[in-house]
Amino acid sequence: MSDSQRWLVLVGALLTAALLYVLAPVFTPFLIAALIAYLGDPLVDRLEARGMGRTLAVVVVFVLLFAGLGLTVVLLIPLVERQIAELLERLPVYLAWLQQAALPWVQRTFGVEVEQLNFEALQEAARAHWQQAGGIAGQVIRAISRSGAALLGWLATLLLVPVVTFYLLRDWDRIVAGVRALLPRPVEPTVAQLTREANETLGAFLRGQLLVMLALGVIYSLGLWLLGLDLALLIGMGAGLVSFVPYLGFIVGILAAGVAVMVQSQDWLQLLPVIAVFGVGQAIEGMLLTPLLVGDRIGLHPVAVIFAVLAGGQLFGFMGVLMALPVAAVLAVLLRHAHRRYLESSLYDRASSPRDEQLP
Repeated sequence: MSDSQRWLVLVGALLTAALLYVLAPVFTPFLIAALIAYLGDPLVDRLEARGMGRTLAVVVVFVLLFAGLGLTVVLLIPLVERQIAELLERLPVYLAWLQQAALPWVQRTFGVEVEQLNFEALQEAARAHWQQAGGIAGQVIRAISRSGAALLGWLATLLLVPVVTFYLLRDWDRIVAGVRALLPRPVEPTVAQLTREANETLGAFLRGQLLVMLALGVIYSLGLWLLGLDLALLIGMGAGLVSFVPYLGFIVGILAAGVAVMVQSQDWLQLLPVIAVFGVGQAIEGMLLTPLLVGDRIGLHPVAVIFAVLAGGQLFGFMGVLMALPVAAVLAVLLRHAHRRYLESSLYDRASSPRDEQLP
């Protein structure tokens, strides 16, 4: 590739990034549809390989995907909203426990002075904010009903995502083949290899890791519910959602559940079953879920995952958070390829230079 071609590719990439930044709100439903189609395409291919027509296989997978998504939303939102309301009702008890038991214990044990917080102000602010919002459902309804344009925008998005998903699922292999046919022949083998590696990494994240997060959320919630914890679903699902960073869900879950069980029972021994629940979940993840669903193909450091999510949200908002992990996974593949090329280059493994030969 000549220098002019490299500059042309760089300018094209910068213009594409600028266009994505400007049109981020417009691209959001298309990106959601593309992610859903990417998740469903392997199942469509399997059904097609067993003799089912492509269109029929797409219809089956399409119905399964959106039925599962719809059922999850319908079941989870009311339960989560109810538990958040219950948390706010119990907030004075939690704050009183922190002020009267937790902070004095920290001061006695570690010999540090902890500045007293205005817990009453925190309580009133949280309660006022929740009452003003009127819950998750009320906030969403008011947001989409403020104007006819906003309502039409929400309806258009809700209708656009499944329509685009269906057509992307039906023509996914054709689109991939068309893009591959447009690649310049000298770079086509390299791009195809990188695409295969990126597909493995993306598959591990978007299919395997999502299933691991959901499974851990169910395990944690069920275990805490069996222990009689009032906020079992909220804490368990929250710990499962942040478990894409290794050990983060385990730590967050134990801390949150530990505070909840101490306020609820006032018994330090009740912490042992809580630790056992998260220990069992961590063991199941390490020995069964991650090897079976994810494998060792991700190759992203936990710090890189956290940085990618925060940077994506800061730069592009919700669309950035949505695309943070896929983009980070692809960039990791490109960086590994660049690292291999560097190790194979003369810049890294170069014979001694004339200047080195002159040295004594």
